[in-house]
Amino acid sequence: MPPSIGRPGGVIAIRDLSVLIANTSTLAPRAFHPRKLASLKWFQIGKLAPSEPFLSGVFKVGQHRHKAHMAKLYFHYSTMNAGKSTLLLQAAHNYQERGMQTYLLTARIDYRAGSAQITSRIGIGQTADTFAAGDDLFSKLKIRQAKGEVACVFVDEAQFLSRDQVWQLARAVDDLNLPIMCYGLRVDFRGNLFPGSAALLALADEMREVRTICHCGKKATMVIRQDDNGNIVNHGDQVQIGGNQTYVSLCRRHWREAMDR
Repeated sequence: MPPSIGRPGGVIAIRDLSVLIANTSTLAPRAFHPRKLASLKWFQIGKLAPSEPFLSGVFKVGQHRHKAHMAKLYFHYSTMNAGKSTLLLQAAHNYQERGMQTYLLTARIDYRAGSAQITSRIGIGQTADTFAAGDDLFSKLKIRQAKGEVACVFVDEAQFLSRDQVWQLARAVDDLNLPIMCYGLRVDFRGNLFPGSAALLALADEMREVRTICHCGKKATMVIRQDDNGNIVNHGDQVQIGGNQTYVSLCRRHWREAMDR
């Protein structure tokens, strides 16, 4: 039996249903898709009381019940143009098509797609709430949860979180039993961690790298900033909103070569 499945006292329990629903194709074996699990003779998903979060997951075998608390803080990180927002939107859609309510957040400072929007380079998008410096995200999530059940929270542009805000998200996971998936950059154009990313690397329960490639074919882990004429910029503010025309993802070797010019 795979390590994600336990059988304590004759009860079947999935340890991480939130991830399994978010991305069944890459984060969990297809054999354990909820629809397939429900079809097995020895497995039945128990119905939840209205007061219980859906992803707390009460699973029943016969007359036995087991409540698995699975809320975690996740950090999906990469460099620029790796498809982080695409993955976020796909994961949110997976919840939504199963009738589960999600709550999307993005940085107010990132206005490239318009106010309160999460969009992907491939043309998909959703409306989202926003966060700004100084916002209390625990209070924001507690207020949202009071308005209705939330199966999962998705945070885009998580590198713009402050350290305090990451702690607030961690508290929401622990105290409100809210699964929270953050997507963001790991390092800036100078190779330094963003404060929000540094805090997430320290506090997240699980971390996953979203990969993209350098022009040489190797995995890109760094990013350079360019001016309007395509010249490399190696100084300036850490935060400057821009897209493909401003930032280029490179492997470490080619990033070093570019920064040394």
